[in-house]
Amino acid sequence: MVKLAALALLALLGSVACQGDNGSPADSPAAYPPSRSVPPSSAPASPSTPAASPSQPMPSPIVLSPSPTPLAQPPSRGLGAPSQSPPVYPPSVSQPAFPPSGSSSAPSASSPEYLPSPSPSVSSQTPPTYSPDPSPPTSPSPSPLSPSKIAYPPSPSPSQPTYPPSPSPINPRQPPSPGPASYIPSPSPSPDSPAPAPFPPISNSPSPGLSVGHYSYSCPNAEAIVREAVKNATEKNRGTGAGLIRLFFHDCFVRGCDASVLLNTTGSGEPTELKGLPNLTLRGFEVIDAAKAALEEACPGVVSCADVLAFAGRDATFFLTNRTAAYFPMPAGRYDGRGSFSNETTLNLPSPSSGLQQLNESFHAKGLSLEDMVTLSGAHSVGRSSCSSFHDRLSPNSSDMDPQFASSLRKQCSGSDPTAMQDFKTPDDLDRQYYQNAVDHKVLFTSDAALMASNETAKMMLDNAHVSGLWEKKFAAAMVKMGGVGIKTSVDGEIRKKCWIINKV
Repeated sequence: MVKLAALALLALLGSVACQGDNGSPADSPAAYPPSRSVPPSSAPASPSTPAASPSQPMPSPIVLSPSPTPLAQPPSRGLGAPSQSPPVYPPSVSQPAFPPSGSSSAPSASSPEYLPSPSPSVSSQTPPTYSPDPSPPTSPSPSPLSPSKIAYPPSPSPSQPTYPPSPSPINPRQPPSPGPASYIPSPSPSPDSPAPAPFPPISNSPSPGLSVGHYSYSCPNAEAIVREAVKNATEKNRGTGAGLIRLFFHDCFVRGCDASVLLNTTGSGEPTELKGLPNLTLRGFEVIDAAKAALEEACPGVVSCADVLAFAGRDATFFLTNRTAAYFPMPAGRYDGRGSFSNETTLNLPSPSSGLQQLNESFHAKGLSLEDMVTLSGAHSVGRSSCSSFHDRLSPNSSDMDPQFASSLRKQCSGSDPTAMQDFKTPDDLDRQYYQNAVDHKVLFTSDAALMASNETAKMMLDNAHVSGLWEKKFAAAMVKMGGVGIKTSVDGEIRKKCWIINKV
């Protein structure tokens, strides 16, 4: 028995010796399962981490091999003391830009950038299309549907109708109404609207039925035919050109610009305007008749005599200024009147002996301003006048006329031809010399001298005399404005076949 017990003890001691050679748990570090491993960190252990047993010796740290895809442990969510250093997150591939309005949600990577920049970027120049929204986002470049990008039309030109203002102002930050807007004018003006002209605007024009290029389709060569007739006449006698300008003036001041001054008869038995005292010295009728005959051959019954007279006055202005004045456009579309009475001439035409007040009243009655009167008086720079129109100014001390100039006129008027040139310096040219003559007291008529009687008109006279090109532009505008006085329409007018007689007597 003793031997058997000794053998069992020896066998037990041998088993313990074999385990000591392989390493006991007390001598080797503990191996933790991989699922419980954590990345190295200086943060203390979380309370959720199980503590080591007091009786178990602390294991020595082991060095783990780096994992190909290490797992980042999320930061503590209030389950323990905060970590001393924030966790390191992997860098984002593309950091989205957040809107400045403080939106809580970040836009996706494809969202447009809303961050303002000093200069617009390429993307801001061509922003994507957005649907209208009552509160558009604040961005440096508004969306295409934003009302601030709408191209509002400019202020209407003389050829466009004037639109009344909107009863309520339009909020520029609201999207446009889907219906038609009242503040957007029609793309094409009304046919009755006068076309614009490249000279100073004509205010208060009384001729809404006229238009530039009126015969562009019905008689394309109408203005060229009249121009050729005027050119031939003025080349032969420049006084004829002066007569055409005066003829246009005398027509418009009696019954309006309706060619009533051209009529020999109306079938009423009453003398026509041709028999009126102011019109006895008119000339240029043969030019109008020649142009009308050519027009009737090219375009029968289309061009009115009133328009022929207006074109002739414009063309004479161009040729008498030696083509230095602009060839200004003359609106057309007038109809010819059917009435003409000699007793209306002295009532409507200003007299050469008129004072400033009388002149102003006469022009004002036709819708023409004081400046229009001063400007149109410049036509006295060309042509001749009968001495009977100014003989009362030739006597010594009877007027403010320059004494030497008056003496020379007395000699001219005592000859066989009692006429005198209206401009003694440049008698055959339509220019601003007339105004300098008035300043020097060397003009024929009382009406000419009266223009220096007030400070207002005297300043206009001095400006026309001294500013190159000023009067020519103003004269063109005044001629067009005068050409709109008393326009006849198809209701009270006609297109004459011959300018000296109405169609049906």
